[in-house]
Amino acid sequence: MSLPHLDPVKAIFFDLDDTLCAYWDASKIGLRTTFDELRPAGVSTATLIEAWAKCFRSFAPNLKKTGWFPTYLKTAEPSRTELMRLTLVEVGIDDSDLASRMSNRYMQLRDQNLGLFPDAIAVLDAFRSRFFLGLITNGPADLQRLEIATLGIESYFSLILIEGELDHGKPHELPFRLARESAGCAPNELLMVGNSYSHDIRPAIGFGWQTAWIRRASDVPPSFAGESVRPEDRPEDSPIPTLEISTLSELLPLVREIN
Repeated sequence: MSLPHLDPVKAIFFDLDDTLCAYWDASKIGLRTTFDELRPAGVSTATLIEAWAKCFRSFAPNLKKTGWFPTYLKTAEPSRTELMRLTLVEVGIDDSDLASRMSNRYMQLRDQNLGLFPDAIAVLDAFRSRFFLGLITNGPADLQRLEIATLGIESYFSLILIEGELDHGKPHELPFRLARESAGCAPNELLMVGNSYSHDIRPAIGFGWQTAWIRRASDVPPSFAGESVRPEDRPEDSPIPTLEISTLSELLPLVREIN
C-alpha cells in the first residue's frame, strides 16, 4: 500500500470525543436506557429520544450566545439538565425534578458505556515513545476530566488542553498556539488528528499544521423524524486535509515514515 505523503512530524495532537472514544455511541445507550427506566406514563422511549434530538439541535449550537456558556465551561450538569427539561417540555411535561433525575442517570450511564475505539491504545502505544503527544478537547472542564479518567489515558499525553480550563476551545487560536509552544515545533511539524472538520481540521490547516481527518459512520447524534443525519462533510472549496482516514490504525504504518 502506498502511504499518503506527510512531512516529518515531531508532535501529534488528538481530539477526544469520537476521535479516540465513541462518545455518541455511549450517549445513545445512555439516553435509551434512561428513558426506558424513567419515562413518564404514556410517553415512549422513542418519542423522548426524538424530543431530545430536536431540542439538542437548537440548544447546543447556541450555548455560546446564551448565559449558559460560562457555567457550561466549568461544569456540564446545569446545561445537561436544562436540555433534559426542554426535552420533557417538548412532550408536554413540565417537571424539573424528573429532568434532574434523568440528567443524572443519563450522565452515569453515558460514562459507564464510554469506551475507546478498539485501535486507540495500539496507536497511542506505538506513538508515545516517538512523538510528543497531546490532547485538545472541547467541553466542560469537569466532564472532559471525567472522560479522560474513565478511559485511563492521561499518562499518554505530555499536554492536555481542555476548553473549559482555557475558556477557549477549538477552533479558537489559543489551544493551537499553546500546543505548538509546548511541543516546541514549527507548525508543519505538528499533526492534528480529529473527527470534526470545522473544529479540528480547518483551524489546524489554517495555523499551518498537517492534519488527519477521521470519519466514521457512527459519528452522528440521535435524530428525529424527517431529519437526515450524516457525518460532517467538508464544505465545498475548503482546504483539503493532509490525510482522510476511517480508523486510527490507518496511522500506524506512518510511524516509520514521518519521524
